[in-house]
Amino acid sequence: MATAAKADVSGINIGRVTLTSLAASSIEWYDFFIYGTAAALVFPQLFFPKDMPLFVAQLASFSTFAVGFIARPIGGMIFGHYGDRLGRKRALVIAMMIMGVGTTGVGLMPGYATLGIAAPLLLIVLRFAQGLAVGGQWGGAALLAIENAPKHRRGFFGSFAQMGVPVGVILSNLIFLVMDQVMSKQDFAAWGWRIPFLISVLLVILGLYVQLRLEDTADFKALQALEAEQQAKAVRELATEKAVSLDKARAILRAEKTSPIIQALVRHPKEILLAAGSFVAANGTFYIMIVYAVSYATKTLAVPKSTILWAVIAGSIVSGPVLPITAALSDRFGRRGVFLAGAALALIWSFPFFMLLNTARVPMMILAMIGGLTFNSVMYGLQAAMMTEMFSTEFRYSGASLGYQIGAIFGGGFAPIISTALFEKYHSATPISVYMAILCAVSFLSVLVLTETYKREHRIAERAAAA
Repeated sequence: MATAAKADVSGINIGRVTLTSLAASSIEWYDFFIYGTAAALVFPQLFFPKDMPLFVAQLASFSTFAVGFIARPIGGMIFGHYGDRLGRKRALVIAMMIMGVGTTGVGLMPGYATLGIAAPLLLIVLRFAQGLAVGGQWGGAALLAIENAPKHRRGFFGSFAQMGVPVGVILSNLIFLVMDQVMSKQDFAAWGWRIPFLISVLLVILGLYVQLRLEDTADFKALQALEAEQQAKAVRELATEKAVSLDKARAILRAEKTSPIIQALVRHPKEILLAAGSFVAANGTFYIMIVYAVSYATKTLAVPKSTILWAVIAGSIVSGPVLPITAALSDRFGRRGVFLAGAALALIWSFPFFMLLNTARVPMMILAMIGGLTFNSVMYGLQAAMMTEMFSTEFRYSGASLGYQIGAIFGGGFAPIISTALFEKYHSATPISVYMAILCAVSFLSVLVLTETYKREHRIAERAAAA
């Protein structure tokens, strides 16, 4: 039976799979991030009443941004279920299509002057669609690489799905900078901001490529082979026991089959919570740096928009290579030690970050971003491997996605809103630094409690042993 459970992986081109995972993740995150940049720079004036105080409009704009994070665990559950049942590739393709349509929809939307209150409501609907899509995309892109990777290099290959984040940041900020340079402020506010959103049609094209050219992962094919054998045996036994037809026996077994999400929640509630806790620092501090800091620098420090966007790009360029390097180190020395070092460094950097930003000097602002995003990458690069290694094949997509996306809500989802409210109350960035440090402490403690995963076999739970 073990022989039947093995998928034929000889034809898998891990290089092509990894690059596809990177491309899918990059464009998907580009779509998700351009919303954050637009929420900081454009949406307060465009989608809310002009007589609304700027602080209130900014909070409202960041609130629509947060809707995407609320939708992410829902997307993780939906796509996790179908990704575990129907395949990683199919779930990834559907998530990419939804993201492409949702982002293009934002680019085509009229503003408050045309639609009135319907404008922010429609914006919320489209942002929710983005959240659903990214909630499903991460698990698909990560598993596409990790479940095809050699056992001793899962961290390294999994980091390419994570590298979509800095690539997405660079692309999203570059496109806004180009728009800022080639057109007037009036044209940018009127229609130029829409161009970055309309470019997301590329995601639909990539989705078609994935659907037509790539096979599903080796682990999922092994699961399908094992399930087919076990299903055939169970159907025969049930048909004999109940004296019913084979078709009737199959229908009974289908009705009794438990959802992968339920399996993950019942068997591994602790792992899901700890996975979520491990992610709040990487996610929360990240969105403070790339979303809130853009608003803070332009509106509070009166720094030109291009300056802070270039600082974010510089930080992303330097921190990007840190992802595969530290992930490769985690393949050799373990996930926990590398992650804990990153969380400790990010905690310490929480305070210099705003001190350097407050100088409003270009070199210091760039240094703030480089340090913050680099230490963030030490945590983030290995998380795809660490989270997926916590769960068995038949509910891996569900369990890892759920942990990741719950962490995203409590980490990045409300980080810009909380940061805006903290500054409004205390008129100082120090409380925001304390908030960042608390997020890092939560993740540090969560991973401290976790058991090491890097030598764990990718397994098909107890069922493989029973077979």
